[in-house]
Amino acid sequence: MAVPKHKVSKQRRNTRKSANSTLTAPTLVECPKCHELKKPHTVCKKCGTYKNQTVVEDKKKKETK
Repeated sequence: MAVPKHKVSKQRRNTRKSANSTLTAPTLVECPKCHELKKPHTVCKKCGTYKNQTVVEDKKKKETK
């Protein structure tokens, strides 16, 4: 059975664990309608469009009608 001969320090343990995880910034694309930055393949939070089609209606537009 494999048994450690010496204690593994916290720094050595943590550097070994951190080698597999790297932080990257999320990819952002520009909305073709309102030119706001958004995640790709998602509905725009500002104008509510997806693939140049309005998917989500604005609450302000509904109240004025």
